[in-house]
Amino acid sequence: MNLRVVNQHPPAAAHRRNPGFTLDLDWVERTVMNRSALERRAGTIGTRRTVKKDFQLAWLLKAITLLDLTTLNADDTAGRVERLCAKARQPVRPEILEQLGAQDLRILPGAVCVYHNFDATAVRALDGTGIPVAAVSTAFPHGLAPLETKIREIELSVEAGAQEIDIVIERGTVLRGDWQALYDQIRCYRQACGDAHIKTILGTGELATLTNIAKASLVCMLAGADFIKTSTGKEKTNANLVTSLAMIRMIRWFAEETGIEIGYKPAGGISTAGDALKYMALMKEELGTHWLQPHLFRFGASSLLTDIERQLEHGLTGHYAADYRQPMV
Repeated sequence: MNLRVVNQHPPAAAHRRNPGFTLDLDWVERTVMNRSALERRAGTIGTRRTVKKDFQLAWLLKAITLLDLTTLNADDTAGRVERLCAKARQPVRPEILEQLGAQDLRILPGAVCVYHNFDATAVRALDGTGIPVAAVSTAFPHGLAPLETKIREIELSVEAGAQEIDIVIERGTVLRGDWQALYDQIRCYRQACGDAHIKTILGTGELATLTNIAKASLVCMLAGADFIKTSTGKEKTNANLVTSLAMIRMIRWFAEETGIEIGYKPAGGISTAGDALKYMALMKEELGTHWLQPHLFRFGASSLLTDIERQLEHGLTGHYAADYRQPMV
């Protein structure tokens, strides 16, 4: 079975990082989202066209390379992080990859995402793999701490070896329309990140309207965000296709106006292979196949990989395996 299609994309080395731009309040105020139109469009994802058989297996292998393999629990330990990193090193059993003809492909997750105090543990566990560590910082998940404290969290994460920093915005700046304050904070975070890429978590379930979500997305991109991300995974409402569509449309508009490509990361509640395929279809249809690369698209998920493995095995055997056949190590 030849699934090499999953690896045929241009290298990320050609990607131009977002330098940041002056805050354009006129652009922000002109931004409006039509909820009913977005809901109608989102409702068509996964219904008009689907991928089947070998093509579906190829897409699922691709999905693994777009995954931020995540553990963000209150009871996380160094041992749990080490097990997660071991899983990242070998996300699919070798015999499955061999039967798929994918044993020579680099099927590894886009990153491992952990709390900032486990950065050093994850960096050591992933040494030599090329898999980056993404650290959640800035008083995750609420973002309500003194600015100096949040900046120091970022600095410590970078010093520990994190190559990506997932920050959370203060949702209050959006709810009261204080775009300058949001912009200034993201600029400070971007400076503290240095060469590490910054993903801005909007906490979309707490921003009240799709227009607020779109405006917050724009402000974060103008301030220098490399990615915009939906959720911490701790809100009552996390990633969904309607919210994603609003954010993706802003990414497209931003690219048209500035020439800069911004990444997108839906997170929270994405737990099945079917979910993954819908989000990938959304990205492909709205932004093009080019955006289905790890430097432009990630899933933030903890249990998604297990279901993808089950679907891959089902594609080969016709039977669904129990969850315990895909252990962490």
